[in-house]
Amino acid sequence: MPRPSSRELVLDAYEEQLRAAGPAAVTLEAVARQAGVSKGGLLYHFPSKDALRDALLDRLEERNEHDIRQARASENDVVGYYLRTSFTDVTEEGPPHRTLMAVIQLAVHEPSARATLARTTQAWRTLLAEETGDEPTARLLTVLGDGLYLHAVLDVDESPLLGALPELLNRLRPPAG
Repeated sequence: MPRPSSRELVLDAYEEQLRAAGPAAVTLEAVARQAGVSKGGLLYHFPSKDALRDALLDRLEERNEHDIRQARASENDVVGYYLRTSFTDVTEEGPPHRTLMAVIQLAVHEPSARATLARTTQAWRTLLAEETGDEPTARLLTVLGDGLYLHAVLDVDESPLLGALPELLNRLRPPAG
């Protein structure tokens, strides 16, 4: 696997700084140090803290779009994919989770972060509505996914629920005929 670019290393470091200390404590110097680049190297890619923030928001949207493509490719199990990954993304501590947690930290004070979170949630809600044929069910599923995500963050064991997911999803589907 090739080494990540300096730009990606800086974004990774920014995410980690946000997750560890929150946006008020993040400095460009600390991000550069954690990324292993000079401040000039950071500024080459991101001329301001706002540019760094905007790149992180773009990264979240890109990762969300990739996740939606994965869901569409999941053999007619978009709803199951969404609910399972709402939990497993946290427990596996993967890049989408790290990016989302960093943006959630930003959203407390940054309207642009809140807007990005709203767009990514709406993208899932739209896909779930297409899949279920019903907007209220799609809203319910996104709330359920958010709850699973929160439980995973809080280390609540939801393995029994995840194990019963196929049966539970069948209950949500309208009867045939």
